[in-house]
Amino acid sequence: MKITHYLRQRRQAVTAKQVAEAFDICQRTVYRDIQCLMDSGVPIRGEAGVGYTIDKKYYLPPITFDADELEAIGLGINMVRQWTDDRFAEKAASAFAKIEAVLPTALQGELKQITTYAVLNQPIRTWSVSFSELREHIRAKTKLEIEYVDQHNHETIRVINPLALFFFNPVWLLLGWCEKRQDFRNFRLDRIRSTAITEQKFVDEVGKNLSAYLVSVGVCHE
Repeated sequence: MKITHYLRQRRQAVTAKQVAEAFDICQRTVYRDIQCLMDSGVPIRGEAGVGYTIDKKYYLPPITFDADELEAIGLGINMVRQWTDDRFAEKAASAFAKIEAVLPTALQGELKQITTYAVLNQPIRTWSVSFSELREHIRAKTKLEIEYVDQHNHETIRVINPLALFFFNPVWLLLGWCEKRQDFRNFRLDRIRSTAITEQKFVDEVGKNLSAYLVSVGVCHE
C-alpha cells in the first residue's frame, strides 16, 4: 500500500533502489512486493534501466485514518478554504466529504472534535489572475507569458515555466523558470497583471525543475 502511494506521488519513474531507500528495506523486498502488487492487478509498469511507474488514474480503495491523521487533514482543508480560491476550496470540501463518507462509525465523531485551526493574522493580498488555472498550467507544463509589476512599479513581460505555488502569509508566490533571467524567479500573484498561454509545453529539465529549486534553497537534498 505504501509503495503504491509512493509511486503515485512521483512524477518520473523510480528505481528499486530509490524505493528501498525510501522505506529502509532491501531491493529484493522491493522486487517481491511490487510483483505482488502487479499480480493483484495494480497497474505498475517496470522497465529495465528506467524504473517503475504507476497509472495515475489508479485509485486505492478507501482507507481509514486515526484521530491525529484526521486532525491533520482537517487543518489542511481549513487552510485551503481560507487561503486559495473558491474553486480549490470546493475541491477541498469535496475531498473532506468523501473521507467522511467512508469513515467507520467509530471515527465519525472525531471529525466533530477537531481542535487544530489555522487563522489568518492579516488579510491576504488579493490577486486578479486565476489561482486554479495557474495550478492547471503547472500540472500541464504549459509555458506562460506574464505581465509583471515589481516593487518599484516597473512593468516587464516574462515567459516562464510555471513550477509551483508557495504561500508566504500574506502573499502567494508563483515559482517559475524565467527565460529572461535564465534562473528561478518568484512572482507575487498580486503583482501579476495578466497571463497569456503560449501553447508551448516545457519538459522537466535537470537544473530547471522544482526539485532543483528546492535543493538550491535548502529544502531538500540531492
